[in-house]
Amino acid sequence: MDFTLTEEQLMVQEAAREFAQNELLPGVIERDEAQRFPTEQVKRMGELGFLGMMVDPKYGGSGLDTLSYALVMEELSKIDASSSVVVSVNNSLVCYGLEAYGSEEQKQNYLTRLASGEIIGAFCLSEPEAGSDATSQKTTALDKGDHYILNGTKNWITNGNSASVYIVIAQTDKEKGHKGINALIVEKGMPGFEIGPKENKLGIRGSDTHSLIFNDVKVPKKNRIGEDGFGFKFAMKTLAGGRIGIAAQALGIASGAYELAKEYAKVRKAFGTEIVNHQAIAFKLADMHTQIEAARLLVYKAAKDKDTGADYDLSGAMAKLYASQVAMDTTIEAVQIHGGNGFVKDYHVERLMRDAKITQIYEGTSEIQKIVISRSITKD
Repeated sequence: MDFTLTEEQLMVQEAAREFAQNELLPGVIERDEAQRFPTEQVKRMGELGFLGMMVDPKYGGSGLDTLSYALVMEELSKIDASSSVVVSVNNSLVCYGLEAYGSEEQKQNYLTRLASGEIIGAFCLSEPEAGSDATSQKTTALDKGDHYILNGTKNWITNGNSASVYIVIAQTDKEKGHKGINALIVEKGMPGFEIGPKENKLGIRGSDTHSLIFNDVKVPKKNRIGEDGFGFKFAMKTLAGGRIGIAAQALGIASGAYELAKEYAKVRKAFGTEIVNHQAIAFKLADMHTQIEAARLLVYKAAKDKDTGADYDLSGAMAKLYASQVAMDTTIEAVQIHGGNGFVKDYHVERLMRDAKITQIYEGTSEIQKIVISRSITKD
C-alpha cells in the first residue's frame, strides 16, 4: 500500500496550487460579493488543461488519472470553490459522460472543444420536483422520428448561462419508468431554449447557477447519448464519478479553512500568548487536522478505485459523505478560532463556511449518499 504521489501527480498538484494562489486568490472576495463568474480564470484553467484532465489527448484532453484530478480540485477549492465547481462539472459530468458513452461524432463535435476549454458544459438533471429522486423527471423528450421535442424546466444548473453545451436528462416514455429516460445534447441558442435568472445563493456565489426552460426545443436524434432509454443509467454512472470531484472540493474547502485558522492562531494573542498555545485552540486544530487527513484518504481511495477499474460507487459515496461533513465542521471551527475577525469577509473563512454547505447538497445529498452506502453494504 503506497501513499506516495508520483512525480507527475506532484507537478500537477504544484501547478494547481500556484495557479490558485496567483490567479484565483486576487479578487476572490470581490467576485463572491458581486456574484461574478470567474470568466478569465476559467479561460486560464482551460489553457492549463484543468477542464479536460482525464480525457484522452486525441480528444484534446490531458490524459491524466482521477487522482491527479482530485489533487487539482483540492488545491483550487482551498481558495475558490466557485471556480473549482466549473472544473468539477466540466470534467466529471460532461467530459466523462461524453467520452465514456458518446458516439465518435459527438466526441469530435463537442468533447474536443470541452476538453480543451474552448467551451464549457453543463449537466441538467435536477428539476423543481426531481432533485434527489432522479426517476421523477417531468422534462419530456417526445420521439418524432429523426428528432426529439424537448419540453420542461431544469433547476440549479451550474454553468447555466456560461455553458455552450448542455447534457439534458428527459423522459421519453413514461410507461417504461427510468428505462424510458434519455440523455440529450442541447446547444445554447437552439430555438425554444431559454435561460432563467441567476440564483442568489448562500455560497459559491461566483458560480453561474440558473434555471433552464425548454419550450418545444427540436433536438436531433444524433444528439442522444447511448441507446434509447439509457439516460437514467448514464446519469447515475456519471454522478458516481462526480461524487469524487465534489468530495475533493469539500476536502479543499476544509484544508483551506484549516490552514487559515492555524496561521491565525500562531499570530493572534490573548491572555499574554498566541492563542495556538491555549489547549482549547490547539485541540480544535488537532481535531481538524485528523478529520481532514481521514477525508483525504477516503477521497484518494475513491479516485484510485476509479483509476484501477474497481467499483467506486461505495468509495465515492463514502468520500463525499465524510468530506462534506468535515468541510462543514472545519469551516465552522475556523470561524470560531478567528473570533470576531472570522465573522467579517476580509479573513476568507466565513466565505469558505458558506461554500462548504453546498457540498452536502449537490451531486447527491448526504442523505442520498447514505442510501447508496447502506444498499451497497447490505446487498449480499
